[in-house]
Amino acid sequence: MTALAHDRYCDEILFQTDRLRETLKDADLAARVPSCPDWSLRELVVHVGGAHRWVSEIVRTRTTEELPDEDVPDADGPSGDDPAALDAWLAEGAAATAAALREAGPDTALWTWAREQRTAFWARRMAHETAVHRADATLAAGTGFEVAPDMAADIITEWLEIVSFAQSEGDPEALELRGGGRSLHLHATDVPGAEWLIEFGEDAFTWRHAHERATVALRGPLTELMLAFNRRQKPDEGGLEVLGDRGLLDFWLERAAFG
Repeated sequence: MTALAHDRYCDEILFQTDRLRETLKDADLAARVPSCPDWSLRELVVHVGGAHRWVSEIVRTRTTEELPDEDVPDADGPSGDDPAALDAWLAEGAAATAAALREAGPDTALWTWAREQRTAFWARRMAHETAVHRADATLAAGTGFEVAPDMAADIITEWLEIVSFAQSEGDPEALELRGGGRSLHLHATDVPGAEWLIEFGEDAFTWRHAHERATVALRGPLTELMLAFNRRQKPDEGGLEVLGDRGLLDFWLERAAFG
């Protein structure tokens, strides 16, 4: 399970945005989002569309410094409550982001908030950001959610990389994810090879793809596994099964919340 191709991520930004737009049709935009309770469905969409425009501007200008929000044109979404205007705004932002990323290619040097300082980071991040927030929208709208297995697996892997980066940067909650002799195993039962073993060391945690006995295991369908690991549903929902020390799994989920 490795990172996907640059063009695939660009494709997924558009695909996931289109699926999000479908979810919004006839939905109550004032409904609260269960997995992001501070947001209404409309606020969730504005967050996604604003992120698209922010990244598009970073890539377009090849900036090497963090871009202030106020320097991003039209990032706050359309005024008023017209669903059609919101839909068009969301589609326009995704298209601009994918186009800017394709034009730049994966290796253009620019600012990111992570170790990887090139466009490849933003293509992957925006594809995953859009997919996971689409899951949030389906929860608010009461519709189903599906994602391609390689995307679901890559979302899990990227999240591990993000939490590891947060730990290395001194994030207080991520720093607690250590202490030798404990481990967490993620096991997708429907996709061969989609397994992750997270091991708590004295100074930090590490992870690798492996099928080994652990202190606690979370196993079940890959998409459901991804949703639970990203705290979009409970670990015992969606056909998932927790084996072993549930407290350690909860400990991880409570602290792996960077950003």
